[in-house]
Amino acid sequence: MRDSVAYRIRYVGHPHSGDKWCIYPTYDYTHCLVDSIENITHSLCTLEFEIRRESYYQLLKDLDVYQPYVWEYSRMNISNTVLSKRKIEALIDSGRCTGWDDPRLHTIQGLRRRGYTPSMINKFCAKIGVARAGNENFTSYKKLEFYAREELDATAPRTFAVLDPVEIEIINFDAITEKEVEQPIFPADRSKGV
Repeated sequence: MRDSVAYRIRYVGHPHSGDKWCIYPTYDYTHCLVDSIENITHSLCTLEFEIRRESYYQLLKDLDVYQPYVWEYSRMNISNTVLSKRKIEALIDSGRCTGWDDPRLHTIQGLRRRGYTPSMINKFCAKIGVARAGNENFTSYKKLEFYAREELDATAPRTFAVLDPVEIEIINFDAITEKEVEQPIFPADRSKGV
């Protein structure tokens, strides 16, 4: 096991505290302590933090405090999307996105504004599962859309309307045998009405 760094001393101004403080605790030092103090049962991290597990447990053992269970898994990557918090923040700061709830983003708030329900997102996550294969795995965004369509097919009634009518004269109206058109409200289940 390597000797981990607990603090860094930097004689530069901090954006929040200014020049009042020059000692900054590292992630390796604070992560396990915060989890222990807050009684976190499972500390869920992505695979790049797996190498820090030994120091996480060692510090808690040395201090004789509560030890949460640490579980690493591969991050979820969806094709053609930006999921990195830092990259999303850069898009927002540059004005390319209006905020975390911009419907073009695949954040929870963005998906909600787009019309995705919690059950759609939960089903998508449950079906793709959790893996430890590596962070380079990509899931197609079409899978997310599939679960949205699947739920909407069962819950969203269809209606039909002519939004931009064109006036026409039918000269052989009496020759037309069927004059009514009947469509199901739910195409997958005609018993729910027409």
